[in-house]
Formats: sequence, structure tokens, C-alpha cells
Amino acid sequence: MLQTRKVVIVGAGHVGSHVALALIQSGEADDIVLIDIDKQKAAAQALDLDDGISGALCGKYADIRAGEYEELNDADILVMAFGRSRRPGETRLDMFDDSIKMADEVISHLKQVDFKGIMVSISNPADIICEYIRRQMKWESHRCFCTGTSLETYRLLRVISHATGYSRRSIQGFCMGEHGNSSFIVWSRIFINGKCFLDLLKEKKELAHICLDDLQVQVKRAGDIEIDGKGCTEFGIANAAHMIISAIFHDQKLVWPCSTVLNGEYGQQNVAAGVPCVIGKNGIEEILEIPIDGQEQQNFNASCDILRGFLERAENLKK
Repeated sequence: MLQTRKVVIVGAGHVGSHVALALIQSGEADDIVLIDIDKQKAAAQALDLDDGISGALCGKYADIRAGEYEELNDADILVMAFGRSRRPGETRLDMFDDSIKMADEVISHLKQVDFKGIMVSISNPADIICEYIRRQMKWESHRCFCTGTSLETYRLLRVISHATGYSRRSIQGFCMGEHGNSSFIVWSRIFINGKCFLDLLKEKKELAHICLDDLQVQVKRAGDIEIDGKGCTEFGIANAAHMIISAIFHDQKLVWPCSTVLNGEYGQQNVAAGVPCVIGKNGIEEILEIPIDGQEQQNFNASCDILRGFLERAENLKK
């Protein structure tokens, strides 16, 4: 018998609905369930998405509907996409109080079902909410992680491509740390198809105008520009979630920065942060410890300290 690939998405707003759309258009999921506290909205989103997949329109088929948490009992993937949009001027950490309340509501439902699959979390502040849920549910870390610095990494590739003229496909690099203001570009590990980016800047006069600090600001400010201009971000993060889900379903062993629990890696304990990971059928199958320089290690330590502090604050709320 053929196995049905079932994805349950908690949160039927901008991000959750676009994750569903990406999965439908790619044919990656056969059975998609939307869960939202606003049941009418979830049902309407499912119906609208179903309208868009009528045979001739995209050539793919998936059973998409609104449902309840019981659908998780036989689901392969759980996508956490609940939460409100970030307001202009806010950081993701400013969403902490509201998001923890929502997470507690979700956790109360999760404790009533028997989910054995893999959770990919998007809800902001992403690193904190994902690890908070994992700890409350006592789930294994390999099957409970968040998209981490995926968006920052997408933006990094775009910014470098625009600055240099090189195709994004030719650029290898990533960001680490918090999905937020304390994230940072790992400059020492950026390559243009094997050529060290920092060396390239020294060798090519036409690239001499490039300032690393300016590029870092562009990456960090990208989300704020999108929030200020349209009130949310949705397409990039939805495609990041789709990429990760595809890597799980196809056991791709994809190397990509996701936020997962650290147990000594990069000198960190008792915190979840964005680091290069190997993603396959079991979720996070390995954390890759890639050499980083002294300043980058300091940046990572500082980012982890921020995340650890908020995790402690979240857990203290339960006492």
C-alpha cells in the first residue's frame, strides 16, 4: 500500500496557509489539515485552497480540510504556525508574552493526543516557542525543532547576490543564533562555489566597495521592511518550511541551519539556537560543528545567552 503523507498545520493565517499552498503545489503532502482557534477561518482557508487545486489548475492533488487536534494521532508532520503578526517596530522577542499564552493553549490540546511524528515550528519568537513546547511535551529534540535562521540565510544569499552580481545558486553560506536581532552572518564560512568570499573581496577591485557591516544590516533589516510595508512576512518562511518538510519526506540529508537543542555543540548547553543541521527522515539527524572564528563564537554565545534567558523566563511562568 502507498503511504499517505499527512501534515497538520496549527495556525491558518498568512504563514500556515502559505505552507499548505506550497505543499499542495509541490505535491509533497497528500493529506493536509488546518487547525485554528478561529474554526470558521480554518474552514474558509481550506476551502479556498481546495478551490485552487482543481485538477487543471496545478496538476496536483491533496485532501485539504479544517480539523481538530485528534488528526495528529496519525500525522507525519506537525507545523506550528500560530501567533499574531509582528507589529511595526517590534522585535520577535516583543511577542514573547502573547506567544507563550498561545503556546500554553496549544500544549493543552497536544497533551490529549498521541503525536509520534516530527514537529517543525515557525511561531515567533521561534527558537523559544519551539523549545518551550518541546520541554513541556517532553519530546525528543531530533523530532521537535524550528526553522531557525532559515529566513536570515535566504536573505543573506539575496543580499550577497545583489552586492556581487553572482547567482544565489553559486553562494554557500548561513546565519547562526536566534531567529531575530541577535542572529549573525558567519562570514568566515561563506563561499562562492568553493572560493572564500572574504578572499574574493580582497582580490577583486570591483568588489572593494562592499562593506560587511552594511550587508549584515540589510539582512537584519529585511524583516522589518516587510513588516512595515505589508504587516507580515509569509512567502519566504512558508517556502523554508516546505523545503524542510520535503527533506524529511525524501530523507534528503539536507544540510541547513535550523534551531535545535545544543548539548555541548559550539560550547553551548541548555538552549536551542540556529546551527547547521542534517535533516532527514528522522528530523534533525546531526548537528554539524563547523569551525567559526573567535568573533563569531562571541556572537553566538551572546545570542544563546539571550535565548536562554527567555527560556528560563518562560519556564518560570509555569512555577
